[in-house]
Amino acid sequence: MPKPFRSIRIFLACPLALVLVYLAGCHKGPQQGVVATVNGNPIFQSEVDKAYQAQLASNAQQQTPTQDQEDSLKLNILHTLIVEAIIDQRAAKQGLTATDAEVDAKLAEMKAPYTEEQFQAKLKASNLTLDELRRDVRRSITEDKLLNKEINSRINVSDADVTNYYNTHKADFDLIEPAYHLAQIEVTDQGTGQAGNLQNNKAANDADALKKIQAIKNRIDSGEDFGELAANFSENAQTAPNGGDMGFITESQLKTNPTIYAAISRLSSGQTTDIIPQLDATTHKPVAYFIFKLISKDAAGQRDLNDPRVQQSIRQQLHDSRAQLLKSAYFEILTDQTKVENFFAEQVFKRDAQ
Repeated sequence: MPKPFRSIRIFLACPLALVLVYLAGCHKGPQQGVVATVNGNPIFQSEVDKAYQAQLASNAQQQTPTQDQEDSLKLNILHTLIVEAIIDQRAAKQGLTATDAEVDAKLAEMKAPYTEEQFQAKLKASNLTLDELRRDVRRSITEDKLLNKEINSRINVSDADVTNYYNTHKADFDLIEPAYHLAQIEVTDQGTGQAGNLQNNKAANDADALKKIQAIKNRIDSGEDFGELAANFSENAQTAPNGGDMGFITESQLKTNPTIYAAISRLSSGQTTDIIPQLDATTHKPVAYFIFKLISKDAAGQRDLNDPRVQQSIRQQLHDSRAQLLKSAYFEILTDQTKVENFFAEQVFKRDAQ
């Protein structure tokens, strides 16, 4: 009998127990310290633990989490790391990984508001080494390059889209009172939580916040672009991604804060305020610092579709909405095309499933 067929007969004749042993031997478990793999590339327990400890530190007043809460948080962290790995691998295939020169330029920009001593102190406060920061910066630039190619370059907002949106939301452009189109840069003294800006740059305390906002003000006064500074350094997660743009604020809303209203009402379009501290109502000590820019002031009345600002606002809103939708769909496609093994998820399920 030819050897291949004899081997098959021997295998089929084996008791079931031996077959199960054979199959078990073919499945290799995870390597020590590996909690997941993405197309065979490992994600280590140490990466999850470091991110987990950082999140605990940012919520120092929170009670010690239960085992279930800890596992849930670690699963979320691991999911983020898996998505990041998928993006990194796709970008590498397309030759879009950030170069050393791009990373160096971004690091230089991040260091600009600080002395070397202050920058090193911020690294320490963030529990980051310079190498880890370089890795995070490279990953951020790489993701931006990939999304710009795969998503942003494919979005087209037509004139018809703008017109249809305006006709459907015409009442939104009818100002019942004067309104101020503003942008802001905000820095707080709260050393915890997410920075919300491109640089992941966060002041650690009041002294750090004051130094940071003053450095930003100096750069504005020297002619640097307000929107770019806001996107990179403002700590308001809602407005920083849009270059600090707050949209239109009605005059009555502004007047609820007399200090801010007085500062803004003196501005001409394109000008910025001095640094404005926000004081705690009880202690009367600063808890945040602001710089506002007056983009324009509009009189009450219906704003016409022919107004370039109206068209730009609509285009940006439609673009951002489509970009978010396409980004979600794109990540789902990438995930479907990737072999992911999540050993930690399997461990949690086997341990807790009854």
